[in-house]
Amino acid sequence: MNILAGQFGGRRIKTVSKLPYRPIKSRVRKSIFDSLMPFRFSMVLDLFSGSGILGFEAVSRGAQSVTFVEKHGPTLRLIKQNAAALAGPSYTFKNCGAVSFLRRSGSFDLIFADPPYTEVSFHSIKNNIKNMLKPDGIFCMEMKKELIDEKNIRVKHYGSTQIVFWRAAA
Repeated sequence: MNILAGQFGGRRIKTVSKLPYRPIKSRVRKSIFDSLMPFRFSMVLDLFSGSGILGFEAVSRGAQSVTFVEKHGPTLRLIKQNAAALAGPSYTFKNCGAVSFLRRSGSFDLIFADPPYTEVSFHSIKNNIKNMLKPDGIFCMEMKKELIDEKNIRVKHYGSTQIVFWRAAA
């Protein structure tokens, strides 16, 4: 898996052959980051990190810090190895479930969530991150296609997948 653009564009991140997560497709990732341009997000949270590619892509485009939340220990160790090769920003690693992490405090400009499709809903995560998202920050979630009828959201469709963007009030 390669970082698409920015300071580390073209750099490969290590993954394992038997993935305990569903990797996000590069065309979907490209579309997410195109939608976030101009990229002005300093503090990023990558929930359900998997390979960590969303956090690494954010770092490559200028994020100053990324917090990776991943409950699978071997996967988190691989994220740490990849982070060591992409020196510069501040990295934080949390070996816990995303939902339990959200019970803590924090403040982020951009929050990514790419959970297993059947594990959590958009609304359950959104309700938990409201107080963690800075004013005018963005919450971005990849999920299976479903109707979300709510204000201040934008949805992009890719086959059976959709990306939901929600902007916090300024």
